[in-house]
Amino acid sequence: MPVTEFPLTLLCHPATPTPVVRSVEARAERTTSGDLTLAYRLRGDMVRLRIPPPATPGRANGLWEHSCFEAFIGIAGEPAYLEFNFSPSGEWASYAFKAYRQPAAEPASLPAPQLTARLSAGRLELEVLVAAAALPAEAATATLQVGLAAVVEAADVVDGSHSYWALHHPAGRPDFHHRDGFRLVLAPAADSASRNS
Repeated sequence: MPVTEFPLTLLCHPATPTPVVRSVEARAERTTSGDLTLAYRLRGDMVRLRIPPPATPGRANGLWEHSCFEAFIGIAGEPAYLEFNFSPSGEWASYAFKAYRQPAAEPASLPAPQLTARLSAGRLELEVLVAAAALPAEAATATLQVGLAAVVEAADVVDGSHSYWALHHPAGRPDFHHRDGFRLVLAPAADSASRNS
């Protein structure tokens, strides 16, 4: 079922403006089973953007070199975090870090995220389900800090080939790994349900 509400607005990094993207919006929620659902909506001139065509779903590296959506997920108070890349092609990647840009060992057999992409005139939408088993074991009962981001590749190189979008850009060059960009706070689903009852 397509997502209809996108309450979060991603901001374009001021050093990478692009006239061919009108907006990038997102949403993120935790389910009672511990899964994480994400959705992204890109509005713009799709003819002037490079959107990866459908491919065989699976893990792939270098997705951030082209148009893709990203999520950075950490547990509040802990330096470790995960990076997920989601391509409109159906390909994905995940990386584990023990601290800022310090790679950590990642379990070899994580469940693949479920991706659904829809491309239409002026709009690209991507929905993602990240299973609880793909998150740290302690995530089920912990508060998550999440950074949502997007890389958008333009076909018109005159306007600059890549723009970088995030909930918040720390000072300096685009850096989705910077913890100051993990601006979305998600409490465990059971906690939010109990507060709303």
